[in-house]
Amino acid sequence: MQIILKKVLLSAFVFSFIALKVSAQKVNEPTNIDSNWVKDYAPFQIAGSLYYVGTYDLACYLIATSKGNILINTGLASSARQIEKNIERLGFKFSDTKILLTTQAHYDHMGAMAAIKAATGAAFYVNAADAAAAASGGAADYEMGKYGVTFRPVTADKQLVDGEIISLGETKLTMLNHPGHTMGSCSYLLTVTDSSRSYRVLIANMPSIITDKKFENVTAYPSISSDYAYTLKALKRIKFDLWVASHASQFDLHSKRNENAVYNPAAFTDKKAFKTALADYRKSYQTKLREDKK
Repeated sequence: MQIILKKVLLSAFVFSFIALKVSAQKVNEPTNIDSNWVKDYAPFQIAGSLYYVGTYDLACYLIATSKGNILINTGLASSARQIEKNIERLGFKFSDTKILLTTQAHYDHMGAMAAIKAATGAAFYVNAADAAAAASGGAADYEMGKYGVTFRPVTADKQLVDGEIISLGETKLTMLNHPGHTMGSCSYLLTVTDSSRSYRVLIANMPSIITDKKFENVTAYPSISSDYAYTLKALKRIKFDLWVASHASQFDLHSKRNENAVYNPAAFTDKKAFKTALADYRKSYQTKLREDKK
């Protein structure tokens, strides 16, 4: 907890300065990307008030409430129109987007955040540990910062702490701090209800390792190794009925449902797949630790 509080205070101190510094810089979104990141995908209802509105692989989630809607993740800069179209196709008004969230401050999830914020007037909430990265357009990220500004900077309207509850209408969404992939990577827990039952849903940010440096040489992120260890344990402890993730490929969306499939929340109940995925990430982490000792 002390480490998290230190990160929050440091983030609050520097993120506004960074935002001013990069505001006039050119955005250089990487172009060597997976084609599935820009491929269209038909939006669909996952369960109750939770909907998928992202691209074929960049998962974006809409949570509909009686007081407006919450959007989690915004894909690339080019995803803005796709997301708007998908929201409208589901019968919702794009302008009813009230809160914007992200699972991580990387360009493939933050690319259209500034544009959607400007278009809808929605408030942007972010894990405090990722506030500096968001405000710098990714330039402050410990790894992706080497590419400079990779998305339009977005200043947080509210910085979140671990376990904080985000409320809108009848929906309560809990932010879970799961650092490692970014300093403020996070997951979300919420309960949604349909005519049959309620579902406890985990929107997980999976702890993939992106740096080739030895952990001890990542000077911009001294706690990176212990943060990954924490996240792997924390994810394993979560109780849920359904789960999805930041990328469609991370939860095998396209093997679980056809694009025009009917409503079927049961497609996302595979806890064995979640455990297997976590075991794979843990193996990668342990392999990384062994290689770092060489």
